[in-house]
Amino acid sequence: MKILLLGKNGQVGWELQRALAPLGELIALDFDSPGPLSADFSRPESLAATVRAVAPQIIVNAAAHTAVDKAESEPGLARALNATSPAVLAREAAALGAWLLHYSTDYVFDGSGTAPRDEASPTGPLSVYGATKLEGELAIRASACRHLILRTSWVYAARGGNFAKTMLKLARERERLTVIADQIGAPTGADLIADLSAHMLRAVQQRPELAGTYHAVAAGETSWFGYARHVIEFARARGEDIRVAPEAIDAVPTSAFVTAARRPANSRLDTSKLRHTFGLQLPHWQTGVERMLTEVLG
Repeated sequence: MKILLLGKNGQVGWELQRALAPLGELIALDFDSPGPLSADFSRPESLAATVRAVAPQIIVNAAAHTAVDKAESEPGLARALNATSPAVLAREAAALGAWLLHYSTDYVFDGSGTAPRDEASPTGPLSVYGATKLEGELAIRASACRHLILRTSWVYAARGGNFAKTMLKLARERERLTVIADQIGAPTGADLIADLSAHMLRAVQQRPELAGTYHAVAAGETSWFGYARHVIEFARARGEDIRVAPEAIDAVPTSAFVTAARRPANSRLDTSKLRHTFGLQLPHWQTGVERMLTEVLG
């Protein structure tokens, strides 16, 4: 089985190179990959030639415009990366009879209320990023290609920058921190997303009727404030040089920070469909964060 992975150097893409390797021959590309095969999502139609040249049985799209605030000032590029290019991939997948695995986001919802959203919940994105990711989802479904769409949230990895690393840096430098406490979600590791992806792709080869959209996040929930506090106290317990005192981490509302894009306050995603359909148990968010921190802190 031949697998085409696009966006190999992102947080999820990097972990997918490991997780997908046992499933078959893996051709992994990024926007700046050398050679004749293009994975430049700013030129969507160039992707069609790449798919036709590789002729994979599975296409995994881990590329996206994820700079949420920047997307507000460059909606055309965000749409090319998050909507037009996935539509091209879906069209080519349908023509080949290939599977398309695509990643989406909690930002397709409006973040109102406190109840976890399931896959059938009404959407209502608040930002260009959310709107273009939703457009990508709709294009994939409309193509009638065989697909899996995984909506996830608050993604992190040991490789590259992330919220936890930023909090640790600030906690070493400052005596007081302010962190948003009224946005609720589940920090989810790129390694978990990659492992779920491999498991689900293997399953749908035997049971194509399992195609569709699934919510894929770690178990439990927290705020950015709770996330930051957990990260800092974990590091403190390991003997890291933390300057900020536990009582000097202040919880503040979203309104305390001005950003170009609106964020959903409620990023809770109901994972019942994924767990029941694929017979999986999802680890608590703290488990993955602590594993990542252990790697980062050495």
